[in-house]
Amino acid sequence: RDHGEKGAAIPERRRLRPGAFAALFGRAFNAVASVLSVLSALVALSTALAATTVQADEALWSKLAEGGRVVMIRHSPTVPGVYDPEGWTLDDCASQRLLSEAGREHAKRLGEAFRARGIAVGRVLSSRFCRCIDTAALAFGSVEPWEMLDNIGYDDAQTRERKRLAVREAISRWGAAANLVLVSHGFNTTAATGVSLAQGEMVVLEPQGDDGFRVLGTLTVR
Repeated sequence: RDHGEKGAAIPERRRLRPGAFAALFGRAFNAVASVLSVLSALVALSTALAATTVQADEALWSKLAEGGRVVMIRHSPTVPGVYDPEGWTLDDCASQRLLSEAGREHAKRLGEAFRARGIAVGRVLSSRFCRCIDTAALAFGSVEPWEMLDNIGYDDAQTRERKRLAVREAISRWGAAANLVLVSHGFNTTAATGVSLAQGEMVVLEPQGDDGFRVLGTLTVR
């Protein structure tokens, strides 16, 4: 190697101009402040939405306390699955998809929520499937099985429509001072009310006779 050959020039170290560091720090500080401001706004929005939800829930509970409404409940949480095991029968609970332990506890809390608010319940009608019967019994004690609330997911189109109309008629014509409770399935609640419910959720309805009924909102007991 020719040691006399010049190597590549080493770049000269750049020096910050006076005040450049302060400018960089200022920009970084402003960026962090902007992020914190956005996060603060999101927290405030989340808090406001939570407060609004609580107010809406209490307004619905107050409507129920007045009486004369209908509550349609999708059964409390079950063991995993959508349909019942193959070979299920209505008269054998062991052959069906049942409430989980968490679901049974939820059903009890559901009833406690009604009692704590002094909400009068006139009748409790339920699908004949055991997960619905159990939800109703654990929550309210007495329950009347009603085949029109049975899971329409297993029915033909004609039977589904017959059940849908029967439930809508029962909701529309309810005129007692206390509230009517209907415990059924996800397919049924959506077909009858147009509202899709999670397991254990309920929709509050206001009967209007010949004019059908009005959806007041949904409630969830945690």
